[in-house]
Amino acid sequence: MLMGEYNYAIDEKGRLNFPARFREQMGKEFVITRWMDGCLVAFPESEWQAICEKMQTKSMVKTREIQRFLFAMATQVSPDKQGRVLISPSLRAHANLQKDVTIIGVGKRAEIWDTAAWQQKQAAFGSDELEAAMEELDL
Repeated sequence: MLMGEYNYAIDEKGRLNFPARFREQMGKEFVITRWMDGCLVAFPESEWQAICEKMQTKSMVKTREIQRFLFAMATQVSPDKQGRVLISPSLRAHANLQKDVTIIGVGKRAEIWDTAAWQQKQAAFGSDELEAAMEELDL
């Protein structure tokens, strides 16, 4: 299970250190693509395949937009010896990744955020919203 929050800086070449704990669970290769809320998402190969298979069981008419959204910018990455992955310019632009980056574990996936955007997201999610979301899930 991926969990926790890690802060890094993306370098001028677009390389981002990926947390060692996450790399162990993500495997030698994993997929990074754009995600909701203006961030990026990283899936282990097995989870990415499960998502692809699930979409194949649905009508193409119903899934075409999400397929375009996910697949158009999807990139398979392999961390280098220093644990860095290369984030493409189009993905960096989608998430506005310029320098400070926060990577969070969200169960079976990791999200990659511009640190300021992540802090804004956290500040905007108040206790009333959290309480309502937890109640919706019967937690």
